[in-house]
Amino acid sequence: MQQFNVVISGFERYPGVEVNPAVEVPRALAEQGLGAVAGDFEDPLADVRVNIHAVSLPISFANAWPALRDAIEAARPDIVIATGLKHDARGVMLERCATNLMDAAKPDADNATPRRVPIDPSGPAAYWTRLPLRSILADFTRDGIPSTLSSDAGTFVCNSLFYSLLNWTATQDHVLSGFVSFPPVCEDRKAQRGLPLSQLVAAGRDVVRETVRYHRSPSSGEILIA
Repeated sequence: MQQFNVVISGFERYPGVEVNPAVEVPRALAEQGLGAVAGDFEDPLADVRVNIHAVSLPISFANAWPALRDAIEAARPDIVIATGLKHDARGVMLERCATNLMDAAKPDADNATPRRVPIDPSGPAAYWTRLPLRSILADFTRDGIPSTLSSDAGTFVCNSLFYSLLNWTATQDHVLSGFVSFPPVCEDRKAQRGLPLSQLVAAGRDVVRETVRYHRSPSSGEILIA
């Protein structure tokens, strides 16, 4: 049986957020796994074992990436999916691009507020995700999960982590990585923003499933960045 190791990260407690999807979704995936494929579809991963490792990171420019890198070195994953929270989002946002910029409008957990400085002065201006966004979006549509593409992950710690992750991934031959932003947890399905936790966990499973499937049989048609 083929085996895949997946690291999925989130961030520690956000101020004022009672239920943090960037903690709860990785935890649920690590504890419950991918489960059975929904509906009457044949499971393309029936012969694959997927081990999921969850890690919570500090909301820190200086320490988020080193903490994730430590988890990566311990798990030696084939896939790394970082997640965060977008407070004003209605649905799940698939991040396409990480930019080489830190520009904080508020302090991070270490009270740091870098303003308009590069993450890596010698690095490229941006990196594009290599997750199969087209097929992930198709799964979201099938499962009734509101979602959209996002041009970038902002200029706060989420983007800094995303850039550092893709910068590391660029040196790896067989590792796929990307970033997913979750909306707030809201159990009222008619609310203007947020989604029930069960839908967010289902979204996380779709992301992992499609990325594992793509890793096994990559196709450029499944990369959607525009």
